[in-house]
Amino acid sequence: MMIRYDRPVSRSAFLARRLGLLSLGLLTVVLLLHRFGPLKTPEFVLLVLFCAIPAALALPLALVAFVRLWQIGALGGLAAVSAVVYAALPLALPGYAAYLYQTKPQLTEVSTDLADPPAWVSDPATDQRFLPRAVKAAEGAGAQGRAYPGLNGRRYEGAIDRVYEAVRKVAADSRLVVTATRGEEYGLPDLSLRTGTDDGVAATGAETGAGPTDTDPAGEPDIIPGEALPETGPLPVARPLPEILAMEAERARADGEPEGTARMQLSTRTLLLGLPFDAVIRLREEAEMTLVDMRVAARYGPHDLGMSDRIAEDFLHALDAELLGIAGN
Repeated sequence: MMIRYDRPVSRSAFLARRLGLLSLGLLTVVLLLHRFGPLKTPEFVLLVLFCAIPAALALPLALVAFVRLWQIGALGGLAAVSAVVYAALPLALPGYAAYLYQTKPQLTEVSTDLADPPAWVSDPATDQRFLPRAVKAAEGAGAQGRAYPGLNGRRYEGAIDRVYEAVRKVAADSRLVVTATRGEEYGLPDLSLRTGTDDGVAATGAETGAGPTDTDPAGEPDIIPGEALPETGPLPVARPLPEILAMEAERARADGEPEGTARMQLSTRTLLLGLPFDAVIRLREEAEMTLVDMRVAARYGPHDLGMSDRIAEDFLHALDAELLGIAGN
C-alpha cells in the first residue's frame, strides 16, 4: 500500500507575496504620477511611506514561511522569496532617504557664495503643505562650509557674453529649464564679424552704381562674382537702449546686486524620482574676468538630501569643460 505524503501549505508565504506585489504596484503608480503627472512632492512623500506599509508586513510573513519550510517542509518557499523581492524597492526607497536625512547636513539650499548668495529673480517659495521648512541662513551657511568645502564659484578669463552663452548651453544639456532672467542685456555681445556674401556684393554695387563686373583702368575686375568678401573686422551691433539698461540697473540694485550683473533662474527635476529643485546663476565682470556663482535649493521639505550640492557640482564641472582654456581659479 502506497503512502502519500501531503505537504502542509504555508499561507503566510502566499499572503506575503500578495502584500509585496501590492506594495510594488502602488509605488510604481506613485512614481509615475510624480515624475510625469500632477502629483506634488508633499503628497508623493506621504504615498511613498504608505506604500512601504504592505511591504513591511510582507517581510515578517515571509520569515514565518521560511521557518515553516525549514521545520516541516511547508509549501511556499518560492512565494516567500517573491515576497522579499517585491518588498525590497518599497522599503529601500524610504530607507535610503532616511539614511541621507541622517548623514547629510540639514540644508534646503547651497550656494557657491556664502557671504553674498545670488538673489532669486523670482521667489521660488511654494506651499509646503504639511512638510516643515525651517533652516536658519547662518546655521545653513556654517553647515554647508563644513560639509561641502569644495563647492566654490568660478572665474573665467573671458567676456561676460561668451560665458553667458556657455551657461545657457550647459543648462540646456543638463536639463535645467530657464524660468526667468534679469540683466540679460549685459550678456549680449558688443561686436560681431561681418562676412561678405553675394547679397553683400550686389548691395555694394547697387549703392555705388557699379555692376558686379566693373573693371579698373587696367582691365582687371574689381569684384569677382560669387566670391565672398573677406571679413572686414568687428562692427558694432545694436545694443539695448539706455532706458532698458537703466531699468535693469535699478532692478539689480533693488535685489542687492551690483550694476552689470546678469542672472538666470532655472528649474530642474531629478532623473528618477522627479524631485523639483530651483537654481539661480549669477554672472558679473570683474577686472577682465567673469565671476560665476550658483545657488540651488530644494523646492519642498526641510532637507535636500545632499542633492543640491550634486546638481551644482555637476553643472559647474560641465561649465568648466565647456569653457576649457579660459577657466581661472
